[in-house]
Amino acid sequence: MARRRAVAVPDLPETVVNGPDGYRECLAHLATVECLGLDTEFVGEESYRPELCLIQVSTPSQLIVIDPYTVGDLSEFWELLRDPKRTVVVHAGREEVRMGTHAIGKPPANVFDVQIACALIGMTYPIGYAGLVQELLHERMSKGETLTDWRRRPLSANQIRYAYDDVRYLLPLWTILSTRLKRLKRLAWAEEEFKSFVARAILDDPSVEKWRKLKGLGALNRAELAVAREVFVWRDQFAARLNRPPRVLLRDDIIIEIARRGATDAIDLQSLRGLPRGENEAILAAISRAVNLPPAERPEVLYRDNDPPHVTTLAGFLAVALAEFCRQQKLATSLVATMHDVRQLVRSYQPDAGPRTDCGLDEGWRATAVRPYLESILNGSMVLRVADPTSLNPVTIVPWVPAAAATPGAGDPGGDES
Repeated sequence: MARRRAVAVPDLPETVVNGPDGYRECLAHLATVECLGLDTEFVGEESYRPELCLIQVSTPSQLIVIDPYTVGDLSEFWELLRDPKRTVVVHAGREEVRMGTHAIGKPPANVFDVQIACALIGMTYPIGYAGLVQELLHERMSKGETLTDWRRRPLSANQIRYAYDDVRYLLPLWTILSTRLKRLKRLAWAEEEFKSFVARAILDDPSVEKWRKLKGLGALNRAELAVAREVFVWRDQFAARLNRPPRVLLRDDIIIEIARRGATDAIDLQSLRGLPRGENEAILAAISRAVNLPPAERPEVLYRDNDPPHVTTLAGFLAVALAEFCRQQKLATSLVATMHDVRQLVRSYQPDAGPRTDCGLDEGWRATAVRPYLESILNGSMVLRVADPTSLNPVTIVPWVPAAAATPGAGDPGGDES
């Protein structure tokens, strides 16, 4: 017997907006709704910023596909999403947030990401849109247009159908997830996560940490790291100006080689292959900025974790305890904390521990609902034990019972109660 759907997926009218008149009607309709679903189709392989090719919107009464090539300025559309009284429902909506921010300088004001919401009710995180629809609405989606070139016109009937389906289920999912979050008293947690997600999506300062992802940095000293950082920042600005992918203009490994060689003039640079034509002076200027930095302003060398064995053991043990806690509390472990967070917590308990840095367990709902639990394991007031080695959930967390109190019949799991 087929499972019943908790929330019905309505059969809504579908509209393709491909001209100024239809666009004005669309905006007038969107201005009347308090909640809408949003998705976009874009191509990002050949430009610095993804090229917006299609906008899909769902409202309680319509499904709408907007062709951005035909409707003119989209600023008013993005401005509608700035109203904090209007909820914008997305799935993994990083690019939608970034596109709105690029268009008008500000992101949507009230984002609800169904992928994040799932993690706060104990579902898999991250979870794909089709899997989420299947799990909560028992509908099967076709993903046949995943690799399509959305820049081409005219769009086929299959492309249009795919575009509608990408927003068809967002509002029913929002209804289910909002109800479950409210039942678990986690709406405030969700709002905190959504705001953090939006902030991360629009963080676009290449000098902050993106350059730290360059492969080969581990072999560089502080002076060389400064060169790598400055050249990386220049490359990002150059790519933005040309609207080209940064690595197409200058490969990562060439940045590392520039830093390693300590090139200081055009002759040094000319010996390298793969530099963008006509940009030697700009690259040399970036190198010069790095060379002239005071030593104290050069980047620190980040050493790999080299914890003593007992810290590694404790961190692994605590990770098991965290997984059991998340299972019991209906949370996705991968959203709650990283292994880095767990290690930072364990390190803070060491005698020579310095100030704790960059630990996700120190802020917001994690600090009040998760960290105290993990600290109860570290201080021994709670213990992790094997409850049933044959079970799918073999471990459990219980209060610690002193040896003197652990007598048969006094609640000791190992006592003979016959």
